[in-house]
Amino acid sequence: MKKIISLTFLFVSSLLLVACSEKEEPLTRVDVQQVNEEGNAGEVVMITAQEKIDMISKSLKHVKWEPNTKVSMARKEDVFATLFYTYDENMPERLYEYRIWFNENETAEIISNNEKEGYGTLDKENSQNLKNALLK
Repeated sequence: MKKIISLTFLFVSSLLLVACSEKEEPLTRVDVQQVNEEGNAGEVVMITAQEKIDMISKSLKHVKWEPNTKVSMARKEDVFATLFYTYDENMPERLYEYRIWFNENETAEIISNNEKEGYGTLDKENSQNLKNALLK
């Protein structure tokens, strides 16, 4: 009897561990608009390919955010992106808007409408990965 209880406990514990460790990312779609030098936005490109979505999500995890920071940029953003997050199938998607500037030194600066994020910077490697996923 003890053996059955022990095996059941081990099975349930393993199941919970696997379920929690393989939690699916809630990012489901990204809409991207390139902005030209005059500040005019191009047509919207919808990104739904899982490989690109994963790259965007991984890159954004490396942003160093400074919430509640007021910034003023000298030029219009290079990219305007809307990220669609699905946290619960029974609830509507959450949309977050990102204005992204790619700098000459290959870093990026991002302004998010998410209160927890605000203004952020992204290092060279992750900036390049983000740029490749959004623009190619």
